[in-house]
Amino acid sequence: MSVTRVTAIIPAYNEEVTLGRVISTLKESSLFDEILVVSDGSTDQTVEVATQAGIRVIAQKKNCGKGETMIVGVENTSAQIIVFFDADLLGLTVRHIEQLVLPVLKGEKAMNVGMRDRGWFWTRFAQHLPLISGERALRREIFEGVPPKMMKGFMVESALNYYCRTRKLVYGSVILHGLSIRRKYQKVGWVKGMIGYLKMTSQIIKSIFLVRFARLFGLF
Repeated sequence: MSVTRVTAIIPAYNEEVTLGRVISTLKESSLFDEILVVSDGSTDQTVEVATQAGIRVIAQKKNCGKGETMIVGVENTSAQIIVFFDADLLGLTVRHIEQLVLPVLKGEKAMNVGMRDRGWFWTRFAQHLPLISGERALRREIFEGVPPKMMKGFMVESALNYYCRTRKLVYGSVILHGLSIRRKYQKVGWVKGMIGYLKMTSQIIKSIFLVRFARLFGLF
């Protein structure tokens, strides 16, 4: 009887401030066979932080975007279950990891998405929006089933969701209470942060439509 292997992949771009804590918490969990950081052309100490933590690191020389970084991570592991974590998480616990991973490991879901804690109102409001969180556990074949052209920018999350829905695979979300992130404005300031949020929102909306059109034209 084959053993199901689980790999945690952390796509990271200039996240030296929070990456160490995220890795430390992942190492506390007994669910992972491997933890892998893929640096997306980071120019700070991201690679050094991950290396000092004693885990495997792949350092891309240039910034390619999150989707391509995720692809590199998957290509460098043979695990049947892949679990993605953002590198800028705050408050991650072993309990959060179990809530995210176990439903997939037990075969209850094909993909499970972790929703960060945004407070009572916004967390529940987010449950009615597309699942775009970076924290997600999924079977390997789901990721490999999405065409690489659908893995650009913020399209990757929408594509993974749509793949599961159109293949009638069971997927869903879980609220990870107490989990948050280091906000963009904390990294680059209010002006650049706001511009970044607006760009991200427009890309997410665009990606939702692009994925559906790709399906209609037989490209997905």
